[in-house]
Amino acid sequence: MKLLIVDDSKIIRSRVARTLNHPKLDFVQVIGMAQNGVEAIDLFLKHMPELVTMDITMPEMDGVACTEKMIQINPDCNILVISALSDKATALKTLKKGARGFLYKPFSDDELVVAFLELTAS
Repeated sequence: MKLLIVDDSKIIRSRVARTLNHPKLDFVQVIGMAQNGVEAIDLFLKHMPELVTMDITMPEMDGVACTEKMIQINPDCNILVISALSDKATALKTLKKGARGFLYKPFSDDELVVAFLELTAS
């Protein structure tokens, strides 16, 4: 399963990628990393990933708008929003746009593994 990691924080992008070393996630392969929604859409169109991790607060295009565009392109894409925002209204807005999961920062590696497994099982 192809994964696109979208976050303006290099630390978070690297952390998500490292978590994929977990044995239960050996079916997931990172095909790209983007630091904003504009880059993410370019990579999405190029690689058509089945799975995306999405930050909400980013420059150029935020995660809500990016999620909406990705779902318009491929309604079957599984998007996991990973955000520091504890604003439930923003989480609900992103879920209404088509995201299928939400994980708050900070998160543990185990929480991320569980979120990936739940997302890919649906």
